[in-house]
Amino acid sequence: MSIKKWDKGGRIFERTPLKQRLTMAIHRLKVQYSRIEGAAMRMERHERDLFEKCVNAHMKSDAARAALYANECAEARKMAKVVLGAQLALEKALLRLETVHQLGETAAAIVPVAGILKAIQKDLAGVIPEVSYEIGAISDEIGKMVVEVGEATGMSIDMEAANEEAKKVLEEAAAVAEHRLKEKLPELPELPTPDTSTTTASR
Repeated sequence: MSIKKWDKGGRIFERTPLKQRLTMAIHRLKVQYSRIEGAAMRMERHERDLFEKCVNAHMKSDAARAALYANECAEARKMAKVVLGAQLALEKALLRLETVHQLGETAAAIVPVAGILKAIQKDLAGVIPEVSYEIGAISDEIGKMVVEVGEATGMSIDMEAANEEAKKVLEEAAAVAEHRLKEKLPELPELPTPDTSTTTASR
């Protein structure tokens, strides 16, 4: 059953029609998308700053400090990859919701979105907890919509197919994020390994 049909007489959602609830969910997700985008930009600047410090220490032959900055830089890149992957996946989820909202596609079309949002919530929990919490709440709301529609219409949802689609979107987002970061961020300089022979001989 399509959203267009739901919005006509005999509404399924007496308090808030589905289309209005989708509008609210889309707006809330766009707010979180902007916050993730801002965090991604800050992380990229931070990573570049660490990279420059690593290079400077390397040029000054300060191996210990260079190694310290290199490790911090590597951790920053891991976090940047997580955030960029979340941003790209959320972009896909938003596109799906907007398509459903505008074209009145079947409710089954929004089922994978809940899975995508749950994965984003988990990924961002230790990076941007406030965004993670809000995305989790939106995911729960979308899940409720699907359940209510299923109960009211007797519509069956192919959860296995929906989960596979969500998994595919997340994997593609992670792959694109990794590729983009490799293109944008320079390789870390090769750091000299400690001369263990000298250390052993001095003992």
